[in-house]
Amino acid sequence: MKKILFIVAIIVVTACQTKVKKVNKDVQTIKESKKVLFVVTSHEELGETGNKTGYWLSEVSHVWHILSKEGFEIDFVSPDGGEAPIDPTSMDTNDSINIAFLENNKYQQKIKNTFKPIEVNPKDYSAIYFAGGHGTMWDFADNEKLENITATIYENGGLVSAVCHGPSGLVNVKLRNGKNLLEGISVSGFTNEEESEIELTDVVPFSLEDALINSGAKMNKAGLWQEQVTVDSRIITGQNPQSASAVGRMLLKKLEK
Repeated sequence: MKKILFIVAIIVVTACQTKVKKVNKDVQTIKESKKVLFVVTSHEELGETGNKTGYWLSEVSHVWHILSKEGFEIDFVSPDGGEAPIDPTSMDTNDSINIAFLENNKYQQKIKNTFKPIEVNPKDYSAIYFAGGHGTMWDFADNEKLENITATIYENGGLVSAVCHGPSGLVNVKLRNGKNLLEGISVSGFTNEEESEIELTDVVPFSLEDALINSGAKMNKAGLWQEQVTVDSRIITGQNPQSASAVGRMLLKKLEK
């Protein structure tokens, strides 16, 4: 009997050591990766208004600009895959970084042919970034595949980041221990006051601020349209389009450590 128990103990210890080695290997791979996964919306209908929405251009272009010029490769994923719609109200062509992104053939091909979540290997990426735009409010929060990608990147030692309405992709992410990713974490995101200011409170399917708080997060807010970035653990979030560049700079700083 003692011999059997001894053999069982050896098997258990060996299995645990193998699992630890695998986790350590995954963490090392994440740290060595120069790839970041951008998540953009597939949704283009702004509720029942008859207006179009999509991803907010500067929230993609400004973070892309900061990371790509430092040698990071960016891939795009969206809930449905394929071409991601741009919110037409975000097409500020006086913004030179927007123009640079729109004229970059390589990355235009990427964002017009985004991966489906099932096509993504989370181990390839050192960070995930959820760009905003009102479209995210319809297709980020309940996407289990995106949630699993996010949890895997985070638990392998990677960074999680989002701006404006992008944190809608984080509200339902659960870790292996069953806890919400955002439980006890300080975050920033588009506020109730900002939603009210643009008269879309009754158009979006839920309040992002309320959903973040309900997920266990602590909300950090600045005034209307003021830059606000919050860093807690390996989670970086920004309040609005005005915060996108600051989120990108902080993400770069953390990636280069």
